[in-house]
Parts: sequence; structure tokens; C-alpha cells
Amino acid sequence: METLAALRDRENPMEPDRARAVAQVASVLVDTAKVEVDYIKATGQDKSSFLEEPSTTTLAVSTGSPFPPGITGITQHRLQG
Repeated sequence: METLAALRDRENPMEPDRARAVAQVASVLVDTAKVEVDYIKATGQDKSSFLEEPSTTTLAVSTGSPFPPGITGITQHRLQG
């Protein structure tokens, strides 16, 4: 979100090349999410491993919490047929 705000800041504008790079990365993420949803629908599953979550074991050892800093819980949404 900070990057989007930087794109709109007329006093301190983002360089065009960097803005294009951000847009390309965002586009790839959206396309990946679409493919993941299509895969879930096609296979009849309720989740996929396309975008795997980081290991909670590593987080718990380093921070004492199973979540990254600032995260207090997880809400999991499931698609229904």
C-alpha cells in the first residue's frame, strides 16, 4: 500500500521504471491467484500449495510466536462449489 501511495505523491514521485516493476510484480501475483483458484475448482480441493505458507516452526523458534510480527491470528476462507 505504501508503494501505491508513493505512486500518487506529486512532490516525491516514484521513478517510472520502478513503478513499472511494481505493476508487473502485482500483475504476476494476481495471475497466480487466479490460476490457484482455477486449480482448486478443477480438482475439487479446498486449498492448494501454489503459494505455500512459511514454516511456523521457524517463526516459533525465532520469535516465540507461530505468527510473524504484527499478526495475531489467521482467518481461512474456503470456496464452496
